[in-house]
Amino acid sequence: MTALTSAQLLDVYTDLHRHPELAYAEHRTAGIAAAALRERRFEVHEGIGGTGVVGVLTNGDGPRVLLRADMDGLPVAERTGLDYASTDTTTTVDGVASGLMHACGHDVHVTCLIGAASELADRRDEWSGTLLALFQPAEEVGSGARTMLADDLYDRIGGAPDIVLGQHVMPFPVGTVNLTPGVAMAAADSLRIVLHGKGGHGSSPEATVDPVLMAAAVVMRLQGIVAREVGATESAVVTVGSLRAGTQANIIPDRAELLVNVRSFTEDVRTRVIAAIHRIVEAECAASNAPAAPEFESIASFGTTANDIDASARTRAVLAEVLDEHREAIETAGSAPAVFSLPPLAGSEDVGELATASDVPLVYWNLGGWDPSAFAGVNLAAATGMGSLPPGVAPNHSPFFAPVPQPTLDLGVALLVGAALDRLG
Repeated sequence: MTALTSAQLLDVYTDLHRHPELAYAEHRTAGIAAAALRERRFEVHEGIGGTGVVGVLTNGDGPRVLLRADMDGLPVAERTGLDYASTDTTTTVDGVASGLMHACGHDVHVTCLIGAASELADRRDEWSGTLLALFQPAEEVGSGARTMLADDLYDRIGGAPDIVLGQHVMPFPVGTVNLTPGVAMAAADSLRIVLHGKGGHGSSPEATVDPVLMAAAVVMRLQGIVAREVGATESAVVTVGSLRAGTQANIIPDRAELLVNVRSFTEDVRTRVIAAIHRIVEAECAASNAPAAPEFESIASFGTTANDIDASARTRAVLAEVLDEHREAIETAGSAPAVFSLPPLAGSEDVGELATASDVPLVYWNLGGWDPSAFAGVNLAAATGMGSLPPGVAPNHSPFFAPVPQPTLDLGVALLVGAALDRLG
């Protein structure tokens, strides 16, 4: 087998985009990845951590280099209008019917890793060592890497890697890369909080304990944590992404459920913010004379994503060289090749667990995948993160998230190949 052409990469990508799958349900995607690896004579390990796939290609003595891609989609109804848009639907673990979409670009990641594995297999005369192509489930719920590790990942594939490399497509111009040394992405914690009230008729609220009013008070008070309990030189985000209660207007329900998400960059802030959430919820329930204590459940947890300083400097130079080699395609797309370093992003990732499990370096960068015309006049080097996106540029997790397939896919493959060849003997 030879390396995949641009047209073949596009075919893989559009097929994956049409058929996203939720965390731990990536059976079709995993099958596509496994089949592509077998065609290139990788030793293929399937079902690690549920749906995880790892291809092992040993090519003489040398380092073990791991390239990682995540596979799961999101319960988002796509509104991009693309002719390959997903029309699939799903039911979430909470029983909510929803559209289903690759709203975070994991279809790009899978396609690029398939392409990189194909090209590296085709260029075996240029390197020595062991290539590990890892397709990970359940990044969106923060447990996929951990689940694979708990399923004896490294024992099953012949040992731990010497370095973990990966990339994530972002709404930056095609032909640009963000690589932040040190802490690059936030820790994230998601909580399910259940508030208990006493239901009754909407005409007689005095005979009830209204959990909707209780939940509204909690939502408002939670927004004061960052404003009043996190210092000006510290960073955190508290988001209430869901509030569910009741069935109709004239019935006061007996419970309300909140889904709360926290982002932080240090363990001290992380601990203080989560403790404040517990304190505020418990106090509001007491103030409302709730008949039972609130319930707290952790539903997702990511640590910070921290790039190795020295390894990042070395890889940054390689990525710049790769972009320069593809300068003509990048300039044709309307951009200019550039590697920059944003401050740590408030988004979160679990890729770092694959590195920290064996105390090896991580280098994880952001691949620009957006129409460069939307960024005319924007100084990316001076940007402060996703909040600096120009109007009309959809962020990750938006129903309008739509990377430009080419040359994004070709560049994503080339960057992975270049970073891997730099490490392989």
